[in-house]
Amino acid sequence: MAQKFGNGRWVQKGFLDNRVDGTIVGQIVFAVVGPVDVYLRGNFKADIVGQVIQFQNRRFEDEDLAGQVIGDMENPQIGDVNLISFDPHPNLTPHPYIEWFSTRKNHYRIELEPADAWIVPASEMGGIDRVSRTIREALAGQVTERPTREPTDWV
Repeated sequence: MAQKFGNGRWVQKGFLDNRVDGTIVGQIVFAVVGPVDVYLRGNFKADIVGQVIQFQNRRFEDEDLAGQVIGDMENPQIGDVNLISFDPHPNLTPHPYIEWFSTRKNHYRIELEPADAWIVPASEMGGIDRVSRTIREALAGQVTERPTREPTDWV
């Protein structure tokens, strides 16, 4: 079962950086849990590949129930991208969609409103560059060989 983080309301903000081909690093802030570093193998889909995206969830709720449900999630998150796109499926209205599998084979999914995520302009990369570099250096050694799994039926 995919963890949708309380239908998305337990995801506060974050960024994901796909400027190094084959890897995505970033940080996501969750209710109760706080910031979680992310290192994923793979790339964004073609609509945003090679970019840095940032998001701020207007539906965020910092409620105690989040601790009971997601308090034991892996931190940091290391795994494989399944699908990250601003236009994830041809039959759905375009919206930010972030989905990955952790090395422990947990399935995570975040869906946001269209206005809650954007491509970061080059002029605003300063702080993100430092955090991305730190995460990449700290977690690269923890990435193992890619496990085999069934691909998603989403485009």
